[in-house]
Amino acid sequence: MPETVTLTIDGKTITTKWGTTILQAARENGIYIPTMCYLSKVEPIGSCRMCVVEVDGVDGMILSCQEKAVDGAVIRTNSDELFAERQKIMKLYDVNHPLECGVCDKSGECDLQNKTLEFRVDRQDFSARDQHRPVKNWGFISYDPSLCIMCEKCVRTCAEIIGDDALAIETGGYKSTIVNTRDLDDCAQCGECMAVCPVGALVSTDFKYTSNAWELDYVPASCAHCSAGCQLYYNVKHSSIENPEPKIYRVTNDFEFSTLCGAGRFGYDFENRGATRNPETLAKAAEAFRKAETIRFASVLSNEEALLLSRIAEKTGAKLVCDEARGFQKFLRAYRGMSGRSLPTADLEAVRRSRVILTLGTRLYDDAPMVKFAVATASRREKAQMIYCHPIEDPRLQKQVTQFVKYEAGSEEGVAALLAATLIDRTQAPEELRKYLDGLDIGYLSAESNVSEEELDRLKLTLWKRKRFTLIVGEDLYNHPRVENIARLLAAIERYSDFELLVIPPASNTLGIASICDLADEATGYTVGVNTPGDYVLSALGDGECDLPAMNQQEGTLVNLEGRVVPTHPALPYGGWELADIARTLGMPIREIIDLTPELPTEAGFDAVEFDALPDYFDAAGVEHRGYRLARTQSEPTAVVPDEPEELESYDGTVLYRCNPDRQFSPFTAKTHQLAQEPVLRGSAQFAMAAKLRDGDRVRFTQDGIRFERVFSIDTTLKGTVAINPVFDIGLSGFALSSYRFSPVKIEKAGEADE
Repeated sequence: MPETVTLTIDGKTITTKWGTTILQAARENGIYIPTMCYLSKVEPIGSCRMCVVEVDGVDGMILSCQEKAVDGAVIRTNSDELFAERQKIMKLYDVNHPLECGVCDKSGECDLQNKTLEFRVDRQDFSARDQHRPVKNWGFISYDPSLCIMCEKCVRTCAEIIGDDALAIETGGYKSTIVNTRDLDDCAQCGECMAVCPVGALVSTDFKYTSNAWELDYVPASCAHCSAGCQLYYNVKHSSIENPEPKIYRVTNDFEFSTLCGAGRFGYDFENRGATRNPETLAKAAEAFRKAETIRFASVLSNEEALLLSRIAEKTGAKLVCDEARGFQKFLRAYRGMSGRSLPTADLEAVRRSRVILTLGTRLYDDAPMVKFAVATASRREKAQMIYCHPIEDPRLQKQVTQFVKYEAGSEEGVAALLAATLIDRTQAPEELRKYLDGLDIGYLSAESNVSEEELDRLKLTLWKRKRFTLIVGEDLYNHPRVENIARLLAAIERYSDFELLVIPPASNTLGIASICDLADEATGYTVGVNTPGDYVLSALGDGECDLPAMNQQEGTLVNLEGRVVPTHPALPYGGWELADIARTLGMPIREIIDLTPELPTEAGFDAVEFDALPDYFDAAGVEHRGYRLARTQSEPTAVVPDEPEELESYDGTVLYRCNPDRQFSPFTAKTHQLAQEPVLRGSAQFAMAAKLRDGDRVRFTQDGIRFERVFSIDTTLKGTVAINPVFDIGLSGFALSSYRFSPVKIEKAGEADE
C-alpha cells in the first residue's frame, strides 16, 4: 500500500497521503470545491451533492467528499456542466427560502445565502406546497423546521462529536424534519448543533432577534470555565443609544474543526460590572497586601497574574495558598519523580484515536465535557472500549461505557494499586517494581475497594489484541490524603504499559499555577483573599473590598489540560483596579499584566516570548491556533517503587460528593439566564431512605467550614448511598473547598435545625 498518491486537480499536480479524499486533497492545496453538508470534524455526510467533480475516464460526476484520491487521477472542479448541476441543487435548497433574504438571524453568515449568490440563483423554477412546521423550543436552542435544508450536520455532530445522539431525522420526503429524541434534561445543551447549522434553522434562543451578525465584533479568547481552555469568540456589540455599554451577545467557535460545551457557549455573563478606580480602595488593597501573611486565591486567573502574585509574596514575605491547585501540584510533582517526565503524554487527539479508554477519579461528563466529547468520538469511530471506574455510575455515559467498575469512596489508592498490578507489563518493569507488584495483597485491596478480581480479569480481556490505550484521571485524586502515592502508581502504569496518561486539572488554569507558584498547604494569619473569603477580600465578581477583572475582561495566557499555553483577550471594558495597579503601589515596576508574559518561568516549560508575538501552532486536524505547547522534558526518575497502600478509610453514613453539574453554564452562575440551573442536592431513593429524607425537603449541612442550604431531590438515575452536592452558587469560594470530594456529613432538615 503506497504512503502517498499524486494526482492533478485543475491542472495542478499535488501529492497527498494515501486514503485522503479528493475534497480533502483539494482543500489542502487551496483549491475550492463548494459544499453545503460537509463538515471537517465528522465523517462525510454526502447529502448535498454540491461537491461533485469530473474525473477523466469516469462517466458522470462523482462526490469528492467520499471518493478517495488515486494515483494519476486528473480531476476538474469547475466546468459549465458542474456549475449548472450545482445551480439546480441550490434552486432546490431555496424552495423554502426567499431569494432576497434579510430577516433571518443567520443573515450575514448564512451558507445558503452565500451559495445562492455564488451560483446566481435569481429566480425560482421549483415550488412546493407549504407545510405547517411550528418552531420548536429546545431550551437554549430554537429550531425552525421551515428553514431547515436537511444537511444532517447537526445530527452527525451530536452523534459523532458530542456522543448524545439527541437529534435524528424524521423522514417523510418534503415533510422531513429534525427531531430531538431526548428529554431536555438528557440533552447536553451544548449548542454545537446550532453552531454547525449552515442556515437559520437552529439558532440561540437568547440571541434570536437581538442583532445582525455584521453588527458584532468578534474577540478571540480562551474559555475560562474548565481546564480544556477551548478557543472561542466573544461576539460583542459596542455602544449605541439603546445599549450604552458594550455587551456580549453570544459566543461562537470555529465549528468546522473545534467544539464548545454548554458552559463555554452560554456561560459568558460573568463580567465584573460597576468597578471604579477609587484611590482610597487601591491604597487599602496595597496596605492589606503589605501586612498579609497569606495570599489565598482560586486558579481562575492568568499565568501572568500567578507570576505577579508570586513576586508580591516574595516582596512581602507572604505565602501563597490555592487550594485546588495545591493538591494538583502535589500530584504532578510525585508523578514527575516516578516517571521522569515533566508532563503526562496524552492529549485529546490521543483520546480520540484510542481503542481502550480507562478513567479513574473523575465524573467525566461534568468535570471535563471536552474530554467526554473526545471519548464519544473514539467510541463512534474506533469502537473504543471504555472502562469507567468511579463510586457513582453515570447513565449519561451509557453509550460509551462498556464496563463500569464501582469502587468504594476513599479507596482510590487501592484501586490505583490494583490497576498497576493488572496493567503493568512485568517484562518492561525493573526488578524492584516487579517485587513491589508481586508483594501487593490483591485479595485485601480487592475486598476493601469492592473491585473484584473477576472485574480485573475482564479488564485484562478487554486489552487483549488491542492497541492505543489511554488512562484518564481527574479531580477526585488530587485532594485525596494519599495523592502522592496515587500519582506514583499512575506514573508507573504510564511508564511500564502501553497506556498514555491524560490528567485533567480541576480548574481553568490549575496547571499554569501549579507550574509557576510555590504553594503552601493552608492559610494562616492575616489573609488577603483573591476571590475567596479572607480577612481582606478581592473579587472578580464585584463582591469584595477591592474588585478585580473577570476572565472576560482581561488579557493574558492560560495553560490548558494538554499543556498548551493559550492566549485570552478582553471582550468587555473594566473600570476598576487590577493586580498590576496594586503591584505598582507596592513599588514594583510593572505597567501592564502582559508585560510578564515573556518572564514566565522557562524552567517550567514556558517560552520567553512577548504576548503579542505568541507563535502559532497546528493541531492534529491541521488547524492553526495561537500559542504554544509547554516544553516537555525527560529526566532520570527519583523514585522507582511506589509506597505500600495504606489501610483504606471507610466512608459510612451519609456521604456527599462535591460536583458541579455540566449544565451550570458558569462556575460563577449565569446571573441573568432564565434557564440557569438551581443548586440542588441530588441523591438516590436509597440515599433518601438512609438519610431519612423525602423529595423536596430543605436541608442544611457543612462542608469545609462552609454552610450549605439545599433542596433535596431524588434522582432516579442515581444508585447507592452517595448524594451529589454542587457548589457553583457560592462563586469562586467553591474552589476554596480543599478536602477530598467525598465527605461524610451530618444532614439536618432545615425545620429541625431551626427548632
